[in-house]
Amino acid sequence: MEVLHSSFLAAEAVYRKVQRRAELPIEPLSGEEVIGEALRKAVGSCKEELLTAQPGGGRPPALLAEALPRDLALLRKGVRQRTLYQHSVRSHAPTLAYIEQVLAEGAQVRTVDEIFERVIICDRSVAFIPGTAERKSTALALRDPGVIEFLAKMFDHAWERAEPVAISIERHRPDLLTSSVRRTVLRMVVTGHTDESIASRLGMSARTVSTHIRKVSEALGSRSRAELGYLLSQRRLLEQGSAPLGEAPGSPAPGRRQPTKESCG
Repeated sequence: MEVLHSSFLAAEAVYRKVQRRAELPIEPLSGEEVIGEALRKAVGSCKEELLTAQPGGGRPPALLAEALPRDLALLRKGVRQRTLYQHSVRSHAPTLAYIEQVLAEGAQVRTVDEIFERVIICDRSVAFIPGTAERKSTALALRDPGVIEFLAKMFDHAWERAEPVAISIERHRPDLLTSSVRRTVLRMVVTGHTDESIASRLGMSARTVSTHIRKVSEALGSRSRAELGYLLSQRRLLEQGSAPLGEAPGSPAPGRRQPTKESCG
């Protein structure tokens, strides 16, 4: 019996090794239900670390409501969580409410002007990225160690230049980083992007982009995009450390608690 038991154990080890090798390093996922189930299974199985990059600005309240219990449960199990958003979420109330709760449990959240792409990395063993067709209904699950290491490094590079989000009890919203966002908008204007393409890349509405451009145009006395680009270049207003580019495009809602400057840049 002991000999047979040892033989079965050896055979099982060989079988599991072959099964792991047989797993596809890239698995296409098609359909929102299939993608959602794969994500729930992978994220729910995280034991050490969850990295998430979420471009596109504020997230839909329904998705946040679904993600919150899962993320809180992981945090309470000791899973380290780091999430990257774009600066535009700093004025999106549902996303801020979610952030406030995960921060209280030890998560880390930062924002950056642009995010390279949506990605979710679980324990650096599997990563999810959008597919190449209809983005909402296709995705790829990646298990190749080299690809996952590459994606994790891209995440870390973006994380290093991102601004931490901190929400205090006295003042609910973090800083809006208006000058940083506005400079990014204007750099893209100078390089020829339309309001719509800027909005898509920065996770904000085209109307907000137009407001940023209008504010600076009025401050500089510019009457066209070409003249605006010339004035920005002549006065070196897009360089780091230059003077603030006007005031924020809009005031907060009455009664809204306002940001602290604690750790928010």
